[in-house]
Amino acid sequence: MSASRPAAVRTILLTDPSLYMNRELSLLAFQRRVMEEAQDKTSPLLERVKFLSILGSNLDEFFMIRVAGLMRQVEAGTAEAAADGMTAAEQLEAIRTEVANLLAGAHKCLRRQLLPGLERAGIRLREYGQLSAAQQTRAAKYFKQTVFPVLTPLAFDPGRPFPHISNLSLNLAVLIRDADKEEHFARIKIPVTLPQLVRVDGPSRSMSGDGNKTQTFIWLEDLIASSLASLFPGMEILEAHPFHITRDAEIAIQKLEAGDLLENTEEGLRQRRFGDVVRLQVSAGMPPNVLRILVNNLEVNRKYVSKHSGPLSLSRLKYLAAVERPDLKDQSFLPFIPTVFESEADESDLFSNIRSRDVLLHHPFDSFQPVVDFLEKSARDSSVLAIKMTLYRVGRNSPVVEKLLEAVEEEKQVAALVELKARFDEESNIEWARAMERQGVHVVYGLLGLKVHSKVTLVIRLESGAVRRYVHLGTGNYNPLTAHLYTDFGLFTADEDIGADATDLFNYLTGYSSKKDYRKLLVAPINLRERFQELIRREIEHQQNSGNGYLIFKMNALEDPEMIRLLYEASQAGVKVDLLVRGICCLRPGIPGVSENIRVISIVGRFLEHSRIYCFHNGGEEQIYLGSADLMSRNLIRRVEVLFPVEDRRLVRRLRDHVLEVYLADNVNSREMQSDGTYVRRSRRPDEEEVDSQEWLMQRRRD
Repeated sequence: MSASRPAAVRTILLTDPSLYMNRELSLLAFQRRVMEEAQDKTSPLLERVKFLSILGSNLDEFFMIRVAGLMRQVEAGTAEAAADGMTAAEQLEAIRTEVANLLAGAHKCLRRQLLPGLERAGIRLREYGQLSAAQQTRAAKYFKQTVFPVLTPLAFDPGRPFPHISNLSLNLAVLIRDADKEEHFARIKIPVTLPQLVRVDGPSRSMSGDGNKTQTFIWLEDLIASSLASLFPGMEILEAHPFHITRDAEIAIQKLEAGDLLENTEEGLRQRRFGDVVRLQVSAGMPPNVLRILVNNLEVNRKYVSKHSGPLSLSRLKYLAAVERPDLKDQSFLPFIPTVFESEADESDLFSNIRSRDVLLHHPFDSFQPVVDFLEKSARDSSVLAIKMTLYRVGRNSPVVEKLLEAVEEEKQVAALVELKARFDEESNIEWARAMERQGVHVVYGLLGLKVHSKVTLVIRLESGAVRRYVHLGTGNYNPLTAHLYTDFGLFTADEDIGADATDLFNYLTGYSSKKDYRKLLVAPINLRERFQELIRREIEHQQNSGNGYLIFKMNALEDPEMIRLLYEASQAGVKVDLLVRGICCLRPGIPGVSENIRVISIVGRFLEHSRIYCFHNGGEEQIYLGSADLMSRNLIRRVEVLFPVEDRRLVRRLRDHVLEVYLADNVNSREMQSDGTYVRRSRRPDEEEVDSQEWLMQRRRD
């Protein structure tokens, strides 16, 4: 008898599509976690409403960019499948189902939980027919005096073409009948220049049970729909129904010269308002004949028509969330200002403090004001020769740009890389770019084929006859508004190597440079991927040699197949991998033989988790990088990104023990990803202390 053969060992190919989550469905899974925050009965009511508005805004952007892109692939006949094996057509079908489920859950939450809760708290949302006679009188007066002059009804008939309907606009489809009994269609755009919620309470307001004044509102579109007779005198108003459209909003930027890039971006913004319609949302009661007019003239696929009861655009709930009721919102807190930034006697004290040791800020727990102050002091300091800065999303009323303009007035050399391709911030960035150019700032509009996403400020100062460089590097934008809402890090340093790297980086951004050998910075698309892979492979070697390989990565998204495969290899080698991934995660944890050593946690809470932290255990000599880059192909290939090392051991311990460990211990805001891509809230043992990472970080900075 022959000897029995050993059982065949199954070879696992790390390119197997079953090992990857679909990017779009993973992003929708994040939107479900956002919706769960609205469903959380332990949160203040208006904060829950805010999360529904965020869900609506996120879905708008998802359709404008991601769904529109998939539609273009289908139209072009693209057969290439994603890493998970799904074709564009298959993804669109899966998206339709998931979005329908999401919206059904969101509207159910609004209808059954939030609106009744607000009603009990004294915030009443009414339809026009539910208003008292006195309230209707006030509403009618407001319409006549304020709303009526702004409105422009647009007819649709053989002599007048179907009106242009802009992206994300809310409209009324109106059906009227003239004296000859002929029916006509008209469209009215709901003006965004007016308050979307109209308060109809009188001067003497009743009090709710908890002592707060009752506030009664009506949506602007409902007020307009109830007042159509004044817009169409002599006509019979048959019906009026709201509808909301979402268009393809991607902009193709192909021109080469900076001036052309500016003009092309402006033209793209104009085109964005009237791109192809990718979604049509209508009221549940819209009859087939009215819907047919919209579908035919907007040329929208009926698959992407959805009917809803309640607000068509959930993003408009932000107006409800903004109602003045502090008792129904999160308790406010005052960000901490480190002593190094407290009212120095003169500018030189600040630079001296940064020279003495690196300073790390963790927003929003630490104030963003020191960043503005750093620029202000640099602008005023007579020893400062030049300031260079990358600007991605700075907002409309930017104190950061104002300080750069002040620096020009103080005769400093100022250079700014303004990224015109920062999606949905193009218009603001164009305005700032032109304002800075007029004042004499050296403005660069970005690089051909690359989006500059890095966050770097370089200040060059003359000290004792020699030049010294001061650098601020961040994980988030130079935007004070989002710095109150997003978690991000900023590092101030006078490290000579980092300063020299920052100089080389700006030479790359503003001039011509093919430099590859950065001293300490990891720069995409130059050396970031290669160096990052080396660091992961070094951790695999530590595991093989000492059994203590450990990686902790915190990021917004993990999508790059090459990086995912390397993390799978690390897990197969026994390296423990903890991933804190807020949104998209295409890696599947917990698969035997592939990723059983990988854990994926998502934290969704009061603040948007936006910081990127990459911690390599390195045999006990931990090495930490912060920066602007997620592990996505676009970040590693098509963007200029910077990861920077944190070398002060004091700051390394703070990041490791007082940030990452707290996030990993969170059992309030965290969900753990399962191998099938679903997320489960982390359970807490009866004897386990409650850990809310964001609340803990707020409290620690207060103390």
